[in-house]
Amino acid sequence: MSKDSFPSSAPKNCQIGSSVNLQPPPTECPGKTPIQILHEYGTKLGKIPVYVLEKEEGEAHQPTFVFNVTIGDVNCKGQGATKKAAKHQAAEEALNILQSESAINLLLVKTEDNVPEVEQNEQSNPIGILQELALQNGWRRPEYTFSKETGPPHKKEFTVTCRMESFTETGSGNSKKLAKKAAAEKMRARLRNLSGHPETRWAKPSVWLDSLRNSSGEKISVLRRSPLSVHNTDYVQKMLELAEEQGFEVTYFDIGELTVNGHYQCLVELSTAPIAVCHGTGISCSNAHNDAAHSALQYLKVVASAK
Repeated sequence: MSKDSFPSSAPKNCQIGSSVNLQPPPTECPGKTPIQILHEYGTKLGKIPVYVLEKEEGEAHQPTFVFNVTIGDVNCKGQGATKKAAKHQAAEEALNILQSESAINLLLVKTEDNVPEVEQNEQSNPIGILQELALQNGWRRPEYTFSKETGPPHKKEFTVTCRMESFTETGSGNSKKLAKKAAAEKMRARLRNLSGHPETRWAKPSVWLDSLRNSSGEKISVLRRSPLSVHNTDYVQKMLELAEEQGFEVTYFDIGELTVNGHYQCLVELSTAPIAVCHGTGISCSNAHNDAAHSALQYLKVVASAK
C-alpha cells in the first residue's frame, strides 16, 4: 500500500484523542492490508478497531455494503461491492486520519482548566509518564477526579483522585494542577513498587491459560464443575473474583456503536497468555459488561476443563 492511497487531508469531523510519544501507523507494510495495519496499530493503542455493518443495499447480484469502523475517537465509513472491500476502505480512511499531522504531532495533556498543555520535560511530568504507560501497555488512560477543596480563601488546598485500572491514589496541593500532579506521582510510585522493574517496562500480570487446567483454586474448581446459568447472575463480579484468585487482570472496553438491534456493545480483555478477548451486548453498558464476562467465563471453563 503506497502513501498515494491516503488522501492528503482528513475530514474535520474525525479526530483522535491526545497521546504521548505515540507513533503514527505505517503507510507502507508490504503484504498487509489496511485492515491488518489498523488492527496492529489499534492493539498498540489499546483500542481494537470495531467494524459495524451499517447497511446493505442494491440488487442481490450487485449489492453495496457500508461499514463503519471505530478506533478510539476516530470513526470512519467505507463502501464496497463486498463486505471485505467496504471494511478495507473504512480501515484505509481511518489510517489516513491517524496519519494526519494535526492529530498526532502535538503531545498534549489537558490541565484542570481544559487548556491543552505541551508536556516537554518527562522527568518532572508524572502525568505524561502515566499517559505513556497506558498507551504502551494497552490500559485505560488515567482518570483524574477533583475530590474536595478545603481551607480559607487565601490558603486553599485541593484534593484530586487518580484512577488507573484497578488502582486509586489521591494527591493534594494548593492548586488543582499541583494536586493532580501529586496524585499522578503517587500512582507512578505505586506501579514502580508493584513491578520491581523500571515503570516503562511494567505490564499487566498474566497467567498462562494452560496453567488453569492444573489449578486447584476454589473459584476455578467451581467454574469447572458448575454450569453457567444465563439469568440474574453478576458475572462481572464472578470474573473479578476468578481473576484475583488466578492472578490476571480484566479490562472492559466500551464500543461506541450500538448493534443493529440497538444494544450496547463492549469487549472484555483478560491479561492471560495468550490474551483472551470476548464480546458482549446488552440493553445497557452494564448489561453488555455482564454478557462479555459471561462469554469470557464460558471460554475459561472450556480451557480449564480440557484434558
